[in-house]
Amino acid sequence: MLRQPRLLVTANGAAVADAVSARVTSNNHYAADRFALAVALGNSGGAAWASTDALEVEISVALGAAGGFVPLVRGEVDQLEVDPVRGLAFLRGRDLTARLIEARTQESFANRTASEIAVLLAGRRGLGADVQATTTPVGRYWQLQRDRITLDQFSRASTEWDLLVTLAALEGFDVWVAGGTLHFRPAREAAGPGFVLRAVAGAGGAANVTALRLERSLTLARDIEVVVKSWNARQQNAFVRTARAARRRESGRVGEVQRYVYVVPNLTPEEALQLAQRRLVELTRHERAIVAEMPGELAMTPRMAVRVQSGLSGFDQEYWIDEVERTLHVARGFTQVVRARNASAGQ
Repeated sequence: MLRQPRLLVTANGAAVADAVSARVTSNNHYAADRFALAVALGNSGGAAWASTDALEVEISVALGAAGGFVPLVRGEVDQLEVDPVRGLAFLRGRDLTARLIEARTQESFANRTASEIAVLLAGRRGLGADVQATTTPVGRYWQLQRDRITLDQFSRASTEWDLLVTLAALEGFDVWVAGGTLHFRPAREAAGPGFVLRAVAGAGGAANVTALRLERSLTLARDIEVVVKSWNARQQNAFVRTARAARRRESGRVGEVQRYVYVVPNLTPEEALQLAQRRLVELTRHERAIVAEMPGELAMTPRMAVRVQSGLSGFDQEYWIDEVERTLHVARGFTQVVRARNASAGQ
């Protein structure tokens, strides 16, 4: 069956008739998704693009003549370039996370919970709020002069997005913006595996990637130890908490320990241990990585797991998607690049 991918672009609510290509990068890095557009100037010669002050863009794609459009990103244009010789305008921007990234904060929120802050900031930036309630006032995350520490940490040099990311980490939550909604919810294991990336045909079906790169960090394949050092002002003592992952080796050789040390003030012993354990998981999940090039599809997201079938047993396992970069060109078709990572299975 011949695929017929179609591109729909709107700018400030109006359809853009002459979109030539679009690239959308969706990520799982506590950062804004990004987009880039190329649009033919048409009869206007670029006059409309040259005079605009603000553009909110939505990019959607449909597969098949009768298929419905699936939105990939909604965001605001950061940079506009007009090339009158080639007759093209180029638009680059970020999703609506940018509203929070660009907003400096000078407030103390010590008497509010993390979820109350998330709802408040979403409303200020014109975003809907998909927020699970929390119960701890953020002032309790610091000892003694926590209100002052909170204000100092999240003002002048920090943004509302920095604050939300930090609060999400303290609560064990994830935070992201999709469409026009801010999501602030408990972190969970990636959904899936909802998709299998096949480098070779097998019992599960035909090969479905055009290129596949498999990577392994031998540094992170060693035993890993994460050490968190902290000074607790209220308890008037210093302490160290450690989390360690022992890596299984078929050779039986004992390897050198790769040690990572973090110094974080004003933690409790329990908070220090939890931080060490989170950092350990984050580090070990960078041991194996894959980069797959394939025909474009609309189901995969950075909060999914995929399974790889490459014919190489060490790499054939589940991976957590970090990034999906989709490109649709009216003459070259619809393709995507998927980047994912995980620790070695069974480690």
